[in-house]
Amino acid sequence: MSPEPCARGTCYKAWNFWIQPCSLRSLENSSSMSSTFLLSGIPGLEHMHTWISIPLCFIYIVSILDNCTIILIIKTEPSLHEPMHLFLSMLALTDLGLSLCTLPTVLGIFWVGARDIGHDACFVQLFFIHCLSFLESSVLLSMAFDSFVAICRPLHYASILTNTVIGRIGLASLGRSVALIIPLPFMLKRFPYCGSRVLSHSYCLHQEVMKLACADIRANSIYGMFVIVSTVGMDSLLILFSYALILRTVLSIASRAKRLKALNTCVSHICAVLLFYTPMIGLSVIHCFGKQAPHLLQVILGFVYLLFPPLMNPIIYSVKTKQIRDRVTHTFCS
Repeated sequence: MSPEPCARGTCYKAWNFWIQPCSLRSLENSSSMSSTFLLSGIPGLEHMHTWISIPLCFIYIVSILDNCTIILIIKTEPSLHEPMHLFLSMLALTDLGLSLCTLPTVLGIFWVGARDIGHDACFVQLFFIHCLSFLESSVLLSMAFDSFVAICRPLHYASILTNTVIGRIGLASLGRSVALIIPLPFMLKRFPYCGSRVLSHSYCLHQEVMKLACADIRANSIYGMFVIVSTVGMDSLLILFSYALILRTVLSIASRAKRLKALNTCVSHICAVLLFYTPMIGLSVIHCFGKQAPHLLQVILGFVYLLFPPLMNPIIYSVKTKQIRDRVTHTFCS
């Protein structure tokens, strides 16, 4: 009964006891310090992602083709070189950019399950998503101003909204969006990411990525709130104020037929505003305050926020704007 085998067995067990946890810890650390994030599809429906990709692909194709058609028609038709249609072309260009920003990662997840995205690629994507989203908010505000001038100051419409003024409005909107969003990727890049690397959506958003950082994110939270208030918050209030003035002017018109005609010119824009701001504000509220909200609701709102405005805006304006409707019909029927 030699004690040596028992001692050797005890040493072997002790060696395994200490080495295995250390190995696991090193693997966990190497995984948590990875240079990639993991994007997510629809929770609980992973087995149906291939089927879900079919309607998503259809939405992207329709969105891209519709917005390209709107841009091409306005560009090639001299009679559509008016302020309202020039702003519409800006909206279509912005929607086209939003569709192209999210298309690679969304279809990558649902087609082939490609969830990994590098930090730098993620920061670039969120820059373009947020920049184009706030640019769309600016364009919607510009379109509200166009409606206000057309209804409340019709005699001065041509002198106020010249091509030069419209160009300056477009450049100012783009400059504001870029200036406010460009600090975000650099603020995120300085953080270490050592915890979970799973994102809730199929694309990158600032408010999600910053929560994965192993550092103090108060500066990002405060700056992010400032950006939201100074863009979406201010734009939505100014749009509401514009429509209050428009409504006051319309109600002062004696003829009922003229009142309805004036209001009918605003229907397309009101639909576009509701389609853009409702899911965007809902998603922002959930990210900030709705920690108990169902994760599926957050995912669905995220898809509605980024997929439906580019899909529906060209359809709404094609249906409600006679010149564009006639031109589209002529293009596809000739």
